[in-house]
Amino acid sequence: MAANVIKQYLLLLSLLLLIGLSAGSFYDNFDITWGNGRANIFESGQLLTCTLDKTSGSGFQSKKEYLFGKIDMKMKLVAGNSAGTVTAYYLSSKGETWDEIDFEFLGNVTGQPYVLHTNVFTGGKGNREMQFYLWFDPTADFHTYTVLWNPLNIIFLVDGIPIRVFKNNEANGVAYPKSQPMKIYSSLWEADDWATRGGLIKTDWTNAPFSASYRSFNDVDCCSRTSLLSWVTCNANSNSWMWTTLNSNQYGQMKWVQDDYMIYNYCTDYKRFPQGLPTECNLN
Repeated sequence: MAANVIKQYLLLLSLLLLIGLSAGSFYDNFDITWGNGRANIFESGQLLTCTLDKTSGSGFQSKKEYLFGKIDMKMKLVAGNSAGTVTAYYLSSKGETWDEIDFEFLGNVTGQPYVLHTNVFTGGKGNREMQFYLWFDPTADFHTYTVLWNPLNIIFLVDGIPIRVFKNNEANGVAYPKSQPMKIYSSLWEADDWATRGGLIKTDWTNAPFSASYRSFNDVDCCSRTSLLSWVTCNANSNSWMWTTLNSNQYGQMKWVQDDYMIYNYCTDYKRFPQGLPTECNLN
């Protein structure tokens, strides 16, 4: 009798664990939107892969739209000679005056570092690029890339370490994304006309198909909607993320990254802005 009870308990526990594992899966949160079979979901919804060959890349987008949120994704990038490839992971709204928050990973030849390209668009205008090398090999394992977007600032984080902050400086005339809900998009595509050393190094298709992988998507802390007809609603359990800014320790971490790994900062590109740097460059 006791053995049967224990067996039933273990069966129930395994079912509960299975339900827990399937919750928040890629099946639930994303639609594969292009690639004709080159993007696929595996492991009961816990792993998504995008591939690129000479015919086509592939991509997916979120079912939800977000208006502020702390959004995590674990990614493992194209290994080996990835020159000419771009793995894009970003939030974007629609229309001619769209808002956008970008992570883009620019591939490189074997042994050379990836370039992490970041940008922020407001009202259809970007030109706020910052680029970094990473302090690890992003092709060897999964690493967490986070956008924390709230009314105060947009924080880009890698494995929990802030690499960039774009503050809300509307009071000083700088546009800030705060009113257009955005979906999450990701794709693996070929851009060898510009991606690697300005297009000098082309894609070596003998290495195709190229593949990028995704795990552990988390949007628990967010304001989102699933339909254009519904209001954006926030997670009722916790909204502390909504007012998060960097503390002194995090500013120290960001300084380390920017001092040691930043390779381009639009706020120091005087040749690009001969009439003067963008307003926010003199405010932070």
